[in-house]
Amino acid sequence: MPKRFVVAASEFSELFRSDTGFELAEGLTAAAQQLHQTSSPNATLHTAVRLAMHILPGVEYAGISVIESEARRQTLAWTDEVVRSADELNAGREHHPYWNRLWTAPVARIEDSAAADGEGDLALSGLGLRSVLSLRLRADRRRLTVLTAYARAPRAFDESATRIGRLFTAHVGIALDSATLREQLTEAMRTRDLIGQATGILMERLDIDASESFASLVRTSQRENVKLRDLARRIVDASEGE
Repeated sequence: MPKRFVVAASEFSELFRSDTGFELAEGLTAAAQQLHQTSSPNATLHTAVRLAMHILPGVEYAGISVIESEARRQTLAWTDEVVRSADELNAGREHHPYWNRLWTAPVARIEDSAAADGEGDLALSGLGLRSVLSLRLRADRRRLTVLTAYARAPRAFDESATRIGRLFTAHVGIALDSATLREQLTEAMRTRDLIGQATGILMERLDIDASESFASLVRTSQRENVKLRDLARRIVDASEGE
């Protein structure tokens, strides 16, 4: 199961010692409420990139992508087409030192993509994206889910932006786990109802009891190498079409 990286508030206690800190706390609370009101994991991701524009200092564009160890990359949510262009340029470059850091650390930053000291990234510089801040949302041995913020100015993301970003992504990770669980439970309920309908149809057609009908479904599913849910849907759809 993917890990969730939770950031302890004590790591950022200095953020809450001033009026600005209290404003940040209120902003994060409002963001958390919006994230938990989303209806699906996909909606959570799209809400997260929109909120990142308001929460993270200096950000001009944001996106969430999945990076796999097999050097595959997929953009899940984005605020501007330039984010998708950046991901397309980085496709196949998941073993670049910048992205490699995210397998072992929760944060990676590019201060200036145009830098000639080996820490830059000319592909991103060519898109006008000079500053990059990437924060892990989820990670396991084979896959990373990453929130990446971009800015056109160099050195746009300082240590404060990084810390705020980690607080924000902790909220996003929790909301994403919650939305995923809700979706799984909803799907499980739908599957149960569907199998129940198919079982009832077979009981009536074959004049058998519930246990025999369910056993028949399972045998057919195994024989045809079809998921039980898909077989049940096929039976229900056929019955409705009669």
